Amino acid sequence: MPGNKTIIHLDLDAFYPSVEMLDNPDLKGKPVIVGGSKQRGVVSSASYEAREFGVHSAQPVAIAMRLCPAGVFLPGRMSRYKDVSKTVFRVFHAFTPLVEPVSIDEAFLDVTGSKRLFGRPEAIAGKIKEQVKRETGLTISAGIAPTKFVAKIASDMNKPDGMTVVPPDGVHSFLAPLSINKMWGVGAKTQEKLRCLGVRTIGDLRRFPGKVLEKQLGKWGLRMHQLACGIDERDVVAPGDNKSVGHEQTFAHDLLDVALARKEVLFLADKVARRLRRNGVVGKTITLKVKYSDFRQITRSQTLTESSNEGSAIYLTVCRMLDKTDVGDRPVRLLGVSVSQLSDSRSGEQLSLFDSNRRAQKRKELYAALDALADRFGEESVRPATLIGE
Repeated sequence: MPGNKTIIHLDLDAFYPSVEMLDNPDLKGKPVIVGGSKQRGVVSSASYEAREFGVHSAQPVAIAMRLCPAGVFLPGRMSRYKDVSKTVFRVFHAFTPLVEPVSIDEAFLDVTGSKRLFGRPEAIAGKIKEQVKRETGLTISAGIAPTKFVAKIASDMNKPDGMTVVPPDGVHSFLAPLSINKMWGVGAKTQEKLRCLGVRTIGDLRRFPGKVLEKQLGKWGLRMHQLACGIDERDVVAPGDNKSVGHEQTFAHDLLDVALARKEVLFLADKVARRLRRNGVVGKTITLKVKYSDFRQITRSQTLTESSNEGSAIYLTVCRMLDKTDVGDRPVRLLGVSVSQLSDSRSGEQLSLFDSNRRAQKRKELYAALDALADRFGEESVRPATLIGE
């Protein structure tokens, strides 16, 4: 059963379209869709009026245009959205220092220690909602629960401008009737496997033997069973220690050639390595993200024996993972590279048995010089030789 934590998940309602309506009142009541170009873009966010036509985020803009031809399609203004988001997050921090951003428009707040000062959890959420509305003109929905998993689901139950409270003794009854597609990470294939097992609701999942789920779906099956039982021990983690550093690229035209894909991940690895060094950190786990033209997405991860912030180490590791994907056989829409398990690069770096202090120091000096050039003349001024002319 859940512990004594009180977590609020807050999610701004149709954030991008709502900001557009705020700045242009003539858009109110209209189906507003914010996203990329018709040719290659996807929907970033859609107003509730647009959602009634079947438009949703991550949907190709071309499909959204067919579903909602009378929609108002806007390219988006990220700098404006970021400014509004900063105001909203300042409100969050006024109630607790334990604020974990999930994205520009949503966050988890641990208010366990805030109740003495601000009152009951629903009172805290109510005050936050009022203050966000007063300072930005936007509405926000809240889910209150003893775990992050349940709070996240709860915040989506009464949108827009809703609030759902799930007490510790009400977790099972809240989750039981919900469809398994409410669970994060449960895609169409997993849903089909669960349906074949007779599992259609989270309550069914809780009653199903965990060991059987683990046998059928691996560790994720066991994890789903724990979540269905209300077990989620994840803490709300405030930023400070970056959990990962990464970069990804969506291509104007699908990549069909593995050699081109290798060049792209070389560019990404080099960019991520430079960001790691700029932040004074090294990382141990390298992750490759691949999204195919049919929007199916996979990730592959590998942990190094020693932490690194060198582009060559990241690139070679990513290439090994790239060989284990369908890149080259299937069109690729997006590639991403990220590094996690971060630590301070200045806190006693361990050297390889086959590397001397002098060689390590020379590498550091070389990268410091290259980074200085990039900072002064732009990132394009210092690139791996393979990418020159690309």
